[in-house]
Amino acid sequence: MGFNTFGKIFTFTSFGESHGKAIGAVVDGCPAGIRISEMDIQKELDRRRPGQSGVTTARSEEDKIEILSGVFEGSTTGMPIAMLIYNKDMRSRDYSNIKDVFRPGHADFTYEQKFGIRDYRGGGRSSARETAMRVAAGAIAKKFLAQKGIGIKGFSREIAGIVAQRTDCSVIEQNPVRAPDMDAAKKMEKAVLAAKDEGDSVGGIVEVVASGVPIGLGEPVYYKLDSKLAEALMSINALKGVEIGSGFGSAKLKGSQNNDAMHISRGKVKFSTNNSGGISGGISNGDDIICRIAIKPASSISKEQQTVDRRGKQAKIAVSGRHDPCLCPRAVPVAEAMVAVVLMDMYLIAKARKK
Repeated sequence: MGFNTFGKIFTFTSFGESHGKAIGAVVDGCPAGIRISEMDIQKELDRRRPGQSGVTTARSEEDKIEILSGVFEGSTTGMPIAMLIYNKDMRSRDYSNIKDVFRPGHADFTYEQKFGIRDYRGGGRSSARETAMRVAAGAIAKKFLAQKGIGIKGFSREIAGIVAQRTDCSVIEQNPVRAPDMDAAKKMEKAVLAAKDEGDSVGGIVEVVASGVPIGLGEPVYYKLDSKLAEALMSINALKGVEIGSGFGSAKLKGSQNNDAMHISRGKVKFSTNNSGGISGGISNGDDIICRIAIKPASSISKEQQTVDRRGKQAKIAVSGRHDPCLCPRAVPVAEAMVAVVLMDMYLIAKARKK
């Protein structure tokens, strides 16, 4: 398995850089017969694309997807699915002033130390531009999971310390920050725009809920469902934390409070609470799977910062160009996609292990 490939049975390999000619992905292990079209994938990509509102980057990419193989007459063939997006609205000149200077919070320094070379145009491979292909692969996984009655919904739970108190999924796509609480959304948007005006950025928490997940996905030890979800989510740019269910909050509870009491309802085992986040012992227990991710403030800010250059000299930097003042709104479809590819992979693994 390469270092740019994710998954065990259902896999995807992404390639390309932020300011290169194109970005792409090859999805393998996808069963035949899944109805999929470029429009299905484009619908998800449009939720991630830049230039959607004042709280996202002004880079205007249409992120038009092209399916090159693996789909015939509207259905997957069981062969590798190759997909491509051409980069169009690049302004590499915006990065000429940082060619020899490391941006604080970015991967500039570590890439140069590790490889001896780096693509300074937007960060190259370290850019969140790569996440578009995760969304494309996730769109295929979502179509498969929907056939199995599994739905995935993500939203901004918190931005700039402002927490969405309600969870009304009907309003998520009706506000630019993708919050499930319109009152909180207005405050979040105001905080993001204020930071933008100051040349700064803010972070937040994105939550993803997967419903309809059957019991039995995940392996007991080294391929636990929660560990793979954590791995998948932590691979997203700017992520600094993942929690499942009650997560870090469980550290403040007693066992009697955190344990999910069980009872029988209409002949089936049910849980009174869902502090486990739908996963027990690394295996799905039939409840909703709940993941939350902590996203740091975007590192590219126009405020002047202290740094060093390639010669080891002290320097100052103010990052110019078009950048997101808050990453949460565009991270929502990316997080949904990574949860989707993990669940599809786990579903196929579980199916392969049955008699």
